[in-house]
Amino acid sequence: MSELDNDPLLSRLILAEKVARAGGAKALEYFHQRDTLVVETKYDLQDVVSRADREVEQMIDQQIRAQFAEDGFLGEEYGLQEGSSGYTWVVDPIDGTSPFLNGMPNWCVSVAVLHDGVPVIGVIFAPYYQECYVAAIGHGATLNGKRLQVDATRTLQNHVTGFGANSHVSPDEVGKILASLLAAGGNFIRIGSGALMLAWVAAGRVVGYYEPYMHAWDCLAGYCLVKEAGGWYHPFNTEGERLLKGAQVMAVAPGAEADLKRIAGL
Repeated sequence: MSELDNDPLLSRLILAEKVARAGGAKALEYFHQRDTLVVETKYDLQDVVSRADREVEQMIDQQIRAQFAEDGFLGEEYGLQEGSSGYTWVVDPIDGTSPFLNGMPNWCVSVAVLHDGVPVIGVIFAPYYQECYVAAIGHGATLNGKRLQVDATRTLQNHVTGFGANSHVSPDEVGKILASLLAAGGNFIRIGSGALMLAWVAAGRVVGYYEPYMHAWDCLAGYCLVKEAGGWYHPFNTEGERLLKGAQVMAVAPGAEADLKRIAGL
C-alpha cells in the first residue's frame, strides 16, 4: 500500500480526478449523439435534463461507492446519500446541460469533496476542451498539471466578470446587478455553466464570478479551485438541509473583491 492510499485526502483526490475524467468521457459520447436524447424539464422550461446527466451521475456514484462506501454522496439528479466518514462527495454530472444539449462546448463535470462541511477537493473537467482543473486544500490548484495562481493586478475595470442567473432570481434583480457592474466600469460574460466559470476564475480567464442563486453541486468544486489559486469565495452553508438549498455564490481574485462584494451586497 502506498503513502497515497494512507492519506485520506490525496487518495480521494486521485479518485475525484479519475471519476471526473471518466464521467466526462461518457458525457462526451452522449454529446456527439445528443440528437437521440429525450430532453425533460425540471424547475422550468430552461431547467433541462436528459438520460446523459443521470447515467453519468450513476457511474460516478458507483465508482466512488466501490472505494469509499462510508462517504456521503450528493448528486444533482439523485440527491443526498448520508455517510459516516465525515467526507461527502458533491457532484454535478453535466453542469451546463442546456449548452450541452444545444451543441455548445461550454459544459463540464464537477466533483467536489467536503470534509466536515468544508470543500477540500475540487475537480472540474471540461471534456470538449480536454481541460482538467484539480485542487485540494493545502496542495494548490492546477489546469492539466500546470499550477494556477490568480493575478492580483486584474480588477473589475481591466478584466471581465462572469455572471449567471436563473428563474429563482427576478429579472429586475438581474438588471440591477448588471447595471451596477457596468456603472463600476466592469463588463460581464455568461456561458451557461457556473462551475466552469468558477474554474475560469482560478485560471484567470475571468476576474470573478457571481450568481445570486446557485446550488452546492454547481459551486463547491470551483470554490476549492479558486481558494487554492489565491482567490476568495463567499462561504456556502453546508450544514444539514442547507446543503440542498441554493444560495448566493461568489468567487473572485483579490483585485476585484471589494468591487464585486459591493455590487452583490455582501
